[in-house]
Amino acid sequence: MADNIINVSKVWKEYGDAVVLERLNLDVKEGEFCTIVGASGCGKTTFLRMLLGEEIPSRGNILLEDSPLPEEPTHDRGIVFQRYSVFPHLTVLQNVILGLEFTQSKFTGFLFGKAKRIAVNEAKEMIAAVGLSDARNKLPSALSGGMQQRLAIAQSLIKKPKILLLDEPFGALDPGIRADMHELILSLWDQTGTTVFMVTHDLKEGFSLGTRLLVFDKVRHDPQSPDRYGASITYDIPLGMTDEKILNKIKSTTGTD
Repeated sequence: MADNIINVSKVWKEYGDAVVLERLNLDVKEGEFCTIVGASGCGKTTFLRMLLGEEIPSRGNILLEDSPLPEEPTHDRGIVFQRYSVFPHLTVLQNVILGLEFTQSKFTGFLFGKAKRIAVNEAKEMIAAVGLSDARNKLPSALSGGMQQRLAIAQSLIKKPKILLLDEPFGALDPGIRADMHELILSLWDQTGTTVFMVTHDLKEGFSLGTRLLVFDKVRHDPQSPDRYGASITYDIPLGMTDEKILNKIKSTTGTD
C-alpha cells in the first residue's frame, strides 16, 4: 500500500478576524486523485495555495512525505490555473523547455550543450503526450483555449512534480473540449502516477475524474458575524462507492451544480 504523501493535521487559515478554513485533517496517499468541491468562497483555492506554499497555515501542520511542507513553491509541486499561465512571447516548445531550465539551472535559467539537447527531447516528448506536436513552434496566441490549457499542463508535468494542483483548470472550456481534457488528464495521471488535487465547481466533474471526493463546507454559521467560522472537510468520499442520495445531499448543502 502506498505511503501518505500529504498529511494535514488540525489546520486553520485565518486573515485577521476572518476564518477561512478550520480544523482540516486529511491524509492522502501517493498517486491518489482528489477532487475538491464546495460553495464559492469556502476556501478551496486557499487550501491549494497552502499545498503549493504560497500560503501558510495559521494553525496546524501540513507535512509532505513526513517532513514540514516548504514555505514557498518548489518544483515538486506543479499548478495549473483556470487562466492559462504560459509565456505569450515564447513558442510552445520554448514554454515547456523553460520549466526544465528553471529546475536544472537555478542561477542562470539556461541550459547549454548536451543538457540543452536532452531538455529539448524531453520537452518534445511531453508536448507529444499532450497532443501539441504540430503546434510546438507556434506562439500561445495562435492556440485555442483547450490547446493553451494542454500547454499549461505540459509546462507543469515536465518538471515531474510529486503533486499536481489544478485550480478549476477546465471551467472556461466548452463542454466538448472539456471532455477531451478529462481524457487527457486521466491518461497523464495514469502514466505518471502523480498525486493530484483538483478544485472544480462542477460536481459531476468531481465525481467522474477523481479517486476521492473532498467536499468543503461550513458546518457552523453565525448570521451576525459571517466570517467567524471557516469551512472544513464535510465529506471525504472514495469514488465508486457513491449513490444518488449522497450526490443530492451534497448538492443541497453546498450549492454546487
